[in-house]
Amino acid sequence: MKKTLLYVVWCVCIMLLASCSTTKYVPDGSYLLDAIKIQTDSKEVQPSSLQPYIRQNPNRKWFSLLKTQLHIYSLSGRDSANWFNKFLRKIGDAPVIYSEEQARRSREEITKAVHNMGYMAASVEQSTQTKKKKLRLFYKVTLGSPYIVRSLKYDIADTLIEHYLAKDSVGTTLKEGMIFDVNALDNERQRITDVLAQNGYYKFHKDFISYTADTVRSSYLIDLTLHLNPFRTSLNDTLRKHSQYKINKVSFITDFDVMRSSLSTGIDINDSIHYKGYPVYYKDKLYLRPKVLTDNLFIQPGTNYNEKDVQRTYNNFGRLGALKYTNIRFFETQLGDTALLNAYVLLTKSKHQSISFEVEGTNSAGDLGAAASVSYQHRNFFHGSERFMMKFRGAYEAISGLSSDYTNDNYTEYGVETSLNFPSFLFPFLSSKFKRGVRASTELGLQYNYQIRPEFSRVVLSGSWGYRWQRGRNQHRIDLLDVNYLYMPSISDKFKEDFLNDGKNYILEYNYKNRFIVRAGYMYNYNSIGANLTNNTIASNSYSIRAAFESAGNLLYTFSKAFSLPQNSDGEYSVFEIPFAQYLKADFDFAKNIVIAPGNSIAYHVGLGIAVPYGNASVIPFEKRYFSGGANSVRGWSVRGLGPGSFAGDGNFLNQSGDLKFDASIEYRSELFWKFQGAFFIDAGNVWTLRNYEIQPGGKFHFNTFYKQIAVAYGIGLRLDLDFFVLRFDGGMKAINPVYESGRNRYPVIHPKLNRDFAFHFAVGYPF
Repeated sequence: MKKTLLYVVWCVCIMLLASCSTTKYVPDGSYLLDAIKIQTDSKEVQPSSLQPYIRQNPNRKWFSLLKTQLHIYSLSGRDSANWFNKFLRKIGDAPVIYSEEQARRSREEITKAVHNMGYMAASVEQSTQTKKKKLRLFYKVTLGSPYIVRSLKYDIADTLIEHYLAKDSVGTTLKEGMIFDVNALDNERQRITDVLAQNGYYKFHKDFISYTADTVRSSYLIDLTLHLNPFRTSLNDTLRKHSQYKINKVSFITDFDVMRSSLSTGIDINDSIHYKGYPVYYKDKLYLRPKVLTDNLFIQPGTNYNEKDVQRTYNNFGRLGALKYTNIRFFETQLGDTALLNAYVLLTKSKHQSISFEVEGTNSAGDLGAAASVSYQHRNFFHGSERFMMKFRGAYEAISGLSSDYTNDNYTEYGVETSLNFPSFLFPFLSSKFKRGVRASTELGLQYNYQIRPEFSRVVLSGSWGYRWQRGRNQHRIDLLDVNYLYMPSISDKFKEDFLNDGKNYILEYNYKNRFIVRAGYMYNYNSIGANLTNNTIASNSYSIRAAFESAGNLLYTFSKAFSLPQNSDGEYSVFEIPFAQYLKADFDFAKNIVIAPGNSIAYHVGLGIAVPYGNASVIPFEKRYFSGGANSVRGWSVRGLGPGSFAGDGNFLNQSGDLKFDASIEYRSELFWKFQGAFFIDAGNVWTLRNYEIQPGGKFHFNTFYKQIAVAYGIGLRLDLDFFVLRFDGGMKAINPVYESGRNRYPVIHPKLNRDFAFHFAVGYPF
């Protein structure tokens, strides 16, 4: 611990020394832009809303405290050819030299921004403070009174367009008495454009909408008029009404080459068919059933052009794994006075079959091993873009710490799994309209897993039937039926003697018997940035909600009770002489990310979970129990090393599980350099049981004591954001240990010991 402290002090000293030389590469007569401050005289406009208009920003700070990258750059020597100096300059940031021109542009942009917000009498004053070679830049924004829309009129000569806008008047962003905000006016232009694009106006864009704003003399009042301008393609073109387009004909071209330079050269056709009035053109062989094409089409002949239908069609075809690209092209035609559009849905085939191999290293509580798998995937199994997958997996691990009474110390696993995914809602009695509206995928799966350990051998058979769909930012999943059969072919006498035959460890006994788990469940996910979600959670404000509910054994229990089926010696009903689990389980998680400065954010989450065994069971199956500690929980403890309650553990991680879980975390995240990010975090949480178990003393949840059993940890983390996934390294320290009721052991934050209180975690992805 003392040695670690010396390293920390040494690093701090280096940073302090480096801070003296941040102006090392600032030329004489120039200044390092040290800070920018924006001040407004009204709470109506926050300084943070004006930050995006700054054209030159100071060097970025780590965790909003230290300009570490500037310090690193300043450590480099003058010799630019030296490899070490090159390295320091590459990972560091060159000093930002204050530019009077950029500062003036920033002041103009801020002035324009507040004018657009309706404060057209606002003024922006620019000032600077210098100290040696450092400069602080200040912008003082005096807003004054905002201009208010006194009256609102519409100049729309086209009665049909006026009718469409009147039908959607609830969505307008304009109203009398509002602040004259240019951004609101532009949003209204876009809203009207969207409304008309959904009602046949294929060639309409927002430039056809303009405003006239007349100010009332000696006041801050404005009379606003919205104008709908007639259609014309150029200044020399005659003015005419906007054309409303109908869809004339829709054709499918299934072998389109997007790499060709034009539409005519990209199409390769030698055959065609007609299905329900839709021409389908293809080369050699049609790889998708025509019904799949029409079922995913929202663009219907005879209807008005609708931009939403076009986007829905794109989304539907984008879900089909048999396709690589989808393009929709429209060509104008005329029939009398009616403007028509011929639509061509251009499809590019993907590679349908693939085989992949995977090799991985494993580490289970310090026991090393290896695993390998081979997978086969077909993305168009029944010519309807069904995805079929089959995977074979094998694993081996050398187990340490076992007594000599066991015949071997090897762990071997063999498994095979297969799944079939249909890009439609397969369920009887559902109308085609409902299926088209939901656009769910149907998932079927089968798994077989055989585990051979020195203590026992176990077989897990499972089958699943579920649905998954997404609407906007909302994701839904229904597990209609999930059947798991746990079969124990053999258990060693030594394992029985040590853990199962004493009659005290009911949790172990329950989970090492043959058992059925027949469950159904529902899961809901919402993310505020929807499809824009990326790994980089520092970039934008966002929040997410996850809720899940599942139940098991209820129908089987009702059936058993109704027909008075016999019970076994433990009072359990059985299916084919195999007892089944019965429980209810619910989970909820909320996470939020708040950007506080460029490259810096605070993220937090709260998670709750409860699983209640009842009826045919007094214990939750091992796979459904809650654990605490680890990379995604309280990071001062190793995985599955915390709880339940004040229970200190007995070396068996299965006993460190519970029926109730609470997790909460807060992280300060900051961009460091290149693709690296850092984090400071504080975690809190634990698990509890709902019943008293002799082998888990102190584990039962009590309202008057549970808050004393919430563990707390703190630590730092390093993340490598590779865009498509994130590698995470976290080091956590115990702060409050619920095993102890009082004394210095309860508060290791005051008396830390590295070998006792530290836990290192490696994971993929953010913790929340």
